[in-house]
Amino acid sequence: MAQTTEIKPANPADVGSIDAIMKAVYDVISGDAGKPRDWDRFRSLFYKDARLIPSGKNAQTGIIGARALSPEDYVKRVEPVFAKDGFYEREKARRVEVYGNIAQVFSTYESFRSLSDKKPFMRGINSFQLLNDGQRWWVITIFWQAETPENPIPKKYLKSKK
Repeated sequence: MAQTTEIKPANPADVGSIDAIMKAVYDVISGDAGKPRDWDRFRSLFYKDARLIPSGKNAQTGIIGARALSPEDYVKRVEPVFAKDGFYEREKARRVEVYGNIAQVFSTYESFRSLSDKKPFMRGINSFQLLNDGQRWWVITIFWQAETPENPIPKKYLKSKK
């Protein structure tokens, strides 16, 4: 039988608005090399059966694809990387669409190795699907693609839509 991880309740300040949950996601994954992340806080942002889905082109095969990860799979995947490399992800721009209790957020990100870096080593777009259950916001999915030379981020996604 699979072991389940008990999810601790979220800090209400992290999940009370779209702005709050977006800030919390970027904040919790960011830090210096070797700095432990608050994975309990991370887990508390995600709805049951939520998914994180990186996409892109396989460098060896040239095939474009995606891989769905649970929040726990994501933690296992990035912990060794974060142990040896600093990683700070910042939101550069955002576009939000809301209908009823759901929201779609296109969040353009920039990734840095340290807070002092002037130029990101990577950029891309995170597509968040969020749910408000009447009490708080939850991350349902984060589906993302990194920018590449053949697929630059369109200018319209480099500025927030008001």
